[in-house]
Amino acid sequence: MNLQATDVLDATSEHHRPHRPAIPASREGALRVLVVENDAPAADTLLKGLLRQGYVAHSVGTGAQALRTHHDADLVLLDLDLPDLDGLEVCRGIRAVSNTPIITVTARGSELDRVLGLQAGSDDYLVKPYGFRELLARMDAVMRRVRSQQSATARIIDHGPLRIDAAARVATLDGEPLDLTRKEFDLLYLLASQPDTVVPRRQIMAQVWDDAWSPHGRTVDTHVSTLRGKLGASGWITTVRGIGFRLGRP
Repeated sequence: MNLQATDVLDATSEHHRPHRPAIPASREGALRVLVVENDAPAADTLLKGLLRQGYVAHSVGTGAQALRTHHDADLVLLDLDLPDLDGLEVCRGIRAVSNTPIITVTARGSELDRVLGLQAGSDDYLVKPYGFRELLARMDAVMRRVRSQQSATARIIDHGPLRIDAAARVATLDGEPLDLTRKEFDLLYLLASQPDTVVPRRQIMAQVWDDAWSPHGRTVDTHVSTLRGKLGASGWITTVRGIGFRLGRP
């Protein structure tokens, strides 16, 4: 199916399009796809095709909307020609705070455009017009790579007497389980996964709280303080002033 020539749902401009809520909760096993496309008929055609294939799909027509909603998606299909922001900037903005896979779907087809798209953080690049089956194949290929990487990182981390099982979401110290909240566990796992690295506040806010724009708030400090208490020594987490935090070895 060619997306420029098949069943187009009735749609008008972005201004007349009904408001769509955030991406709905995924059905079991269904991939949540965010379509970022300024052309309403093209977006609705693509949505129709994805829904027929069993995906949970949602579309937005601006870069600002994409930056607000991408956290709810498992995969982003991103057009570069948007009315408010250049798609490359949107791609960089998503990639700065998230590892969500991005496939650029655009009419910009030169070699330089492809290079810039991939350098901006896109996982794949597809030029319009394209076949729908090719898009599905590329989506499957990207998600296979992502799931393989996730499987490799969902491991057990041993750091001295501290042991973190990412799959079971259990952390123990000297064999005793730690009573951690979800965010405390995510923060500890992030630090432990980079034991010799200072993890910046912005990265912590982005990966643990999905908020890269409030790096100087007290949220991180409060959780670090609580974690130190539960670990029994302040030396477990070292503060690097003005930068972030590093897992220590008390």
